[in-house]
Amino acid sequence: MKRPLRALLATGLLLGGSLVAVALGGNASADTQICEQYGSTVIQSRYVVQNNRWGTTAQQCINVTSTGFEITTQNGSAPTNGAPTAYPSIFLGCHYTNCSPGTNLPIQVSQISSATSSISYRYVSGATYNASYDIWLDPTPKRDGVAQMEIMIWLNRQGQIQPIGSVVGTTTLAGRTWEVWRGSNGSNNVISYVAPSAISSLNFSVLDFINDVRNRGAITNSWYLTSIQAGFEPWQGGVGLAVTSFSAAVNGGGTPPTTPPPTTPPPTTPPPGGAGCAVKYTPNSWNNGFTADVQITNTGSSALNGWTLTYNLPSGQQVTNAWNATVSQSGSTVTARNVGHNGSVAPGGTASFGYQGTLSGSYSSPTSFSLNGATCTRT
Repeated sequence: MKRPLRALLATGLLLGGSLVAVALGGNASADTQICEQYGSTVIQSRYVVQNNRWGTTAQQCINVTSTGFEITTQNGSAPTNGAPTAYPSIFLGCHYTNCSPGTNLPIQVSQISSATSSISYRYVSGATYNASYDIWLDPTPKRDGVAQMEIMIWLNRQGQIQPIGSVVGTTTLAGRTWEVWRGSNGSNNVISYVAPSAISSLNFSVLDFINDVRNRGAITNSWYLTSIQAGFEPWQGGVGLAVTSFSAAVNGGGTPPTTPPPTTPPPTTPPPGGAGCAVKYTPNSWNNGFTADVQITNTGSSALNGWTLTYNLPSGQQVTNAWNATVSQSGSTVTARNVGHNGSVAPGGTASFGYQGTLSGSYSSPTSFSLNGATCTRT
């Protein structure tokens, strides 16, 4: 989770007997060093560069140039099974009320005709970090606080760290193959695209990633793009990491959303031939939470037109949010119903959904599933 920028109270900070510049949103015409925890400055009269240290009390400093920034001091460290120490980054749009000059963000997804960006990184060895490009979206034109949907593009991953949630597949975007992760950090949902090897520069369509997240049912065209950011999440070390160049442009002129006419849900068809369904349940748990990816296979001879999957969660598990299905829980009983895009399942076809929950005690998976009233086999 990226923490907020704070209002700065001074234009300078005395550290070790020397004055370190703390920018108050002015335009950086020469290299500017920022050591203040949430300090920021503007470059090219267009982008905001922020120090954004929130996961440690140790000092972090960045040197801001006319085209990006470099981490010059990084004294903090954090366990690799938790959150990083910071997210020094450059952004276009609005981040905790700090908006880049002249930005047209937030903008509704349906009104975006194009959104392009380019980024170049300089990496170092011997540190634990990711190089991350973040795309933030929310159902409202949010300028303050945490947006509900975070898209993370991991261009480099060093050390024993991993994205939030669990792997849900792979996809090809920007001419490359990405491993896709999905989960929630408790404050917002996250879909991460992880490169199999380090990428030092990328010129791509931001809109392609937004459209992929929309096609996964995580957002709709009525949501708003609030900001796009690029930088590093360090866990250990990181001095010398740099964003050497960054550019981004979001253009309007798309089609405003229309309200579709009401539709009658398709009738629910039970799976044919008795045991006409199979369920694959893939969990990922930690000390006080878990995610689960559920795949339903139609093993019958007729198509499903709408489905409802029911099962019981073991004691101590409670669903908090879900994707690609409408999931509710009453006591231990979970009911998952299809959404519009995955209600029809041909013989031999599959439908998938996932969810996140809280966990109290040791983890165990459900043992039996029923689809439209018929018992499924477990795979």
